[in-house]
Amino acid sequence: MIKKPKLELTWIGKENRPKLEPRILLEDPAKSYHAPHRVTDHDLFDNRLIFGDNLLALKALEQEFTGKIKCIYIDPPYNTGSAFSHYDDGLEHSLWLSLIRDRIELLRHLLAGDGSIWITLDDNEAHYMKVLCDEIFGRQNFVANVVWQKKFSPQANAIWLSDSHDHVLVYAKDKSTWRPNLLKRTAESDARYSNPDNDPRGPWTSGDFTISLTGGQRGAQFARTGVSSNIYEITTPSGRKLMPPRGRCWGGSPERFRELVADNRIWFGATGNNVPRIKRFLSEVQEGIVCTTIWLRSEVGDNQDAKREVAAFNSEDIFATPKPEKLLQRILELATNPGDWVLDSFAGSGTTGAVAHKMGRRWIMVELGEHCHTHIIPRLKKVIDGEDKGGITEAVGWKGGGGFRYYRLAPSLLEKDKWGNWVINKAYNPAMLAEAVCKLEGFTYAPSDTVYWQHGYSTERDFIYVTTQNLSHEQLQVLSDEVGEGRTLLVMCSAFRGKPDRYPNLTIKKIPKAVMARCEWGKDDYSLRVENLPKAPAPPGQQGLEFS
Repeated sequence: MIKKPKLELTWIGKENRPKLEPRILLEDPAKSYHAPHRVTDHDLFDNRLIFGDNLLALKALEQEFTGKIKCIYIDPPYNTGSAFSHYDDGLEHSLWLSLIRDRIELLRHLLAGDGSIWITLDDNEAHYMKVLCDEIFGRQNFVANVVWQKKFSPQANAIWLSDSHDHVLVYAKDKSTWRPNLLKRTAESDARYSNPDNDPRGPWTSGDFTISLTGGQRGAQFARTGVSSNIYEITTPSGRKLMPPRGRCWGGSPERFRELVADNRIWFGATGNNVPRIKRFLSEVQEGIVCTTIWLRSEVGDNQDAKREVAAFNSEDIFATPKPEKLLQRILELATNPGDWVLDSFAGSGTTGAVAHKMGRRWIMVELGEHCHTHIIPRLKKVIDGEDKGGITEAVGWKGGGGFRYYRLAPSLLEKDKWGNWVINKAYNPAMLAEAVCKLEGFTYAPSDTVYWQHGYSTERDFIYVTTQNLSHEQLQVLSDEVGEGRTLLVMCSAFRGKPDRYPNLTIKKIPKAVMARCEWGKDDYSLRVENLPKAPAPPGQQGLEFS
């Protein structure tokens, strides 16, 4: 069998990858917020709003949240040209793809095994993103390209065609096990059911009683033999004789058809003269509706709805590209259940967190822009206080409650001194240093209240101790004696005297020397701006984008 070549998107600079520092997160209690009292027994308070570069923030979340996020929604910059106005089109796409790729890879790590990611984009980059996500998630885990009607009226000054939709790309971590929830039934969907024949089983609707003869196993058999047991003559109650249309057959064998007629599940119309249709009762249908891939503005809102919603909490500086709350409600209804973790690393005006909060989902949002403070925090405070009357508030019966914790990224662990040497950042106190080194070394930070050298652990018998001291042989021997047999301790210190192999239960490393090669130190901004991307010359003859 000939193996098909893998379809892979290549671009200038794809091989350049940042060596991210796993920063710690510092809570700012003054900006955290919660309701003054519980509104329900299900109020959620441990939601997280992170201010800082979203790539570094995702790296900071990796240790605690890998495999725990049920749904990720992102609305990244669409790369319409304004962000990269000084570069030609081919290079512009390359820069955008490099910056997005690094984020998508981290987001995949954070997804739960039964989780999904939903990405909103327009035609500028949606199709490149599709191929990129095929590579990262595996093409077999692509679920759908949802078409969202974002505008109602045509754009009169459009040069070519007026765009009316955006794409929502949907990928599952593992499509073989992931299943979306059904949408709630609506009064409109139930209104399609009636009971013209007063059937005691209640309202029903009718469906086609014919099926195709051109596809599947049935079609293959018919193509070979020209015979199908489901092709036969039906006589209606009025005496009209019918055969199935060309290329189709009845939806059951003659025996099955007689059973359905006897059970009053075949409808021939009020006069008994119509083509037979099968009755489907409202009492027997599934509790919800399977979602389609076309989402009309009448169902999930549009750009104008979104702008009206954000104007309610900041009318002087309306966010440029918000998403309507009903759009996020649809996504979270399909992809999550109450209590699940939802993540948005391009928080924008905070719609994802506001909707997740009202729907009883736990959320994490990341935003670097100042609108984190001018838009998101005021919006969330209104939601928590029960003062946000717009969006989906009435639909979900939201009354307020819960809260969130505000975090910022810690500065880089290492900084250069006046002689150009890398040293531990003076902003780090002992607790911060211990937590940061635990994260770098893959330990869980859990300082003991009684044992001074237990700052964290990797297993029940393996611990870490972080100190800026210069440890003597005597101090190391005391540590070794206290750790004892059957346990091990990683000692991270500024310097030490003595031979490390003298202490069989200790591993001794110097900081910052032991971590120098791990990361890019002192870099705080990996944001979607071209000046933050490492420059690399293009290979000879390579230009723009290509498939290989």
